[in-house]
Amino acid sequence: MQDQNILSYIKNVIENMPSDWLNLTTHRLDIYDESLAKTEFLDQFEALYNSNTYDSLALQQLPTAYDYIRLGHPLSSVLEWVIANLNGLPSKNVISFSSKTTPIMAVLRKNLLLHKSTQILYSGELPSYFDTELIKRVYGYSFTLKQIESTDQISQYHGSTIYISQQDDICHFSLKPEVDFYINTHSHFGSVLLVNGSENESYISEIQHVRRRETIAMTPANCLTALKVLTDNTPYSFNSSNVAANKASVLQSIATVTGSPIQALVGSSGLSIQYAIMMGLVQEALDTHQGKAIKFIVPPNCYGGTNDQARRVAACIDTVEVVDLPVDGDNDMVQSIDRILNMIAEDDAIPYIIAEIPTNPRVEVPDLNKLKAVLSKERTTPTGNKAIDPVFILDQTFCPNVQFLGEGDILSTVRTISYVSGSKFPSGGRCTAGYCVANKQSEGLMANIERHLKLCDNEATPLQMEILAEQLPSMNQRIADAYTNTRAFVNFIKTTLPEAKINFVSEALAAQGFTPSVFSLDLPTKGATEAEKETYKRALNLKLIHLMISDIPDESKFCVSYGQLNGCYWTIPATSTQGTTKEGDKDYIVRAALSHNMDLERHKAVFLKFVESL
Repeated sequence: MQDQNILSYIKNVIENMPSDWLNLTTHRLDIYDESLAKTEFLDQFEALYNSNTYDSLALQQLPTAYDYIRLGHPLSSVLEWVIANLNGLPSKNVISFSSKTTPIMAVLRKNLLLHKSTQILYSGELPSYFDTELIKRVYGYSFTLKQIESTDQISQYHGSTIYISQQDDICHFSLKPEVDFYINTHSHFGSVLLVNGSENESYISEIQHVRRRETIAMTPANCLTALKVLTDNTPYSFNSSNVAANKASVLQSIATVTGSPIQALVGSSGLSIQYAIMMGLVQEALDTHQGKAIKFIVPPNCYGGTNDQARRVAACIDTVEVVDLPVDGDNDMVQSIDRILNMIAEDDAIPYIIAEIPTNPRVEVPDLNKLKAVLSKERTTPTGNKAIDPVFILDQTFCPNVQFLGEGDILSTVRTISYVSGSKFPSGGRCTAGYCVANKQSEGLMANIERHLKLCDNEATPLQMEILAEQLPSMNQRIADAYTNTRAFVNFIKTTLPEAKINFVSEALAAQGFTPSVFSLDLPTKGATEAEKETYKRALNLKLIHLMISDIPDESKFCVSYGQLNGCYWTIPATSTQGTTKEGDKDYIVRAALSHNMDLERHKAVFLKFVESL
């Protein structure tokens, strides 16, 4: 009876849920406390369930669940809550993935760090692209693999037991104490991982963190379909008629935008693509330069996901190390790269550089001719041999319209791979799917990158491809219009608050094609000591943001996003995009991201109101 009550309630929730739950990567950003995130959402959702409340207004008032859809979202949280309740477990024990293989990798990663053995048992077939040799050799994971006919064959094991079952009904599990981790996979939805037994609860947060950094949660659309299949008890059907056409359209759009002669790869998120790039390059290093150290060179204050992911890879692989690359403020990216590449040549190691252009959050662009020269420079090892040339991994999310890699473009002659987060301009905030491209010099690297994208089952979903096919053709025009709004707003701030320091591209850089629609604002401060000045400025940051989002709630949001279709988003990098960055490298400034479709005059008026209150 309890199960039927839950299913009946969920059916009503589906009929009345806010459209944002399905159509945006974020929901109710004005009600968001990252430290509570999913807990807060589900606590309030459960209160609604207990009172049998499911009207649209009540659901609309629920706070944001997690961030974007990498770590989770309202529909993934609801799906996990339902599955947990149907199986008599806390909701935190159920974790959904868009990927069918990454949940396996999440447990293997934890056990690698614990030096704990793992057996993987499965019925039917293993997920596609599950390459045992590659997982053991490149990722360093250790496990035994065995196909079984029935769970009755499972006995006690000294270590962790993972049981994988491919089935249409991914919501029900037959729990046995001998199994530590159940993974139900579905050909289109992804997978659901269930953590069984209190002794395994220490895995939960780390499995969620794998989902946050190397893949995404099951997408809103797939969660909704899974919930409908569960509540209606009807079979799932998939229309594949437009999949090939959408993919062809997306690949053509990316080729046109980037000028790259090499076919793009499209993943479930920017971090999914970045992870495939990193692991593909690790394999390249192992295959081509066996025994040499691998150095990922990463700005310490760049986007926290990039920083964290690089360090997570290094934590698992003995030959991989992260080297800090100072790029902002008093540090020059080109000089830093030159110094570090000289040092790595002395070590006869393999240099892979990850950098954002423009940088985040200072929106700086290096001298590109000098960058090309320093990347092209031949270096020698202490024995007189030619040093291994670097691969430049370029995150150009802020300016995806700039062509770096085509014939004759500035980085066409040095090994370069470029990637873009799809939740920004490519989709306008409607999905997370990202992509990467290469120049001819790096064409040989793309096969390994694709191999790891598929191994982790992190390719873009059919719906993500459909959204990108719809949004990419208008991307460059949206970028141009959003830049126009941003330049006008920056000029207004310079006039009304000249004491503030604004980080934005110069008119000269904009003429070269660098037309971001994001800028950072270092507000004027006061105080007798540095500590007092910092405290005052941090309070002022929040005062500005809260004024904007309270006076213009239909357009201004407290969010890290960028390239959205409407409105203006505000954030403080130190507490958002730099969440996992070392404290000393964080930027306690305001970052604003404007869209092509917003009431600019209204935003100017509210900013003037802020200035007059100082």
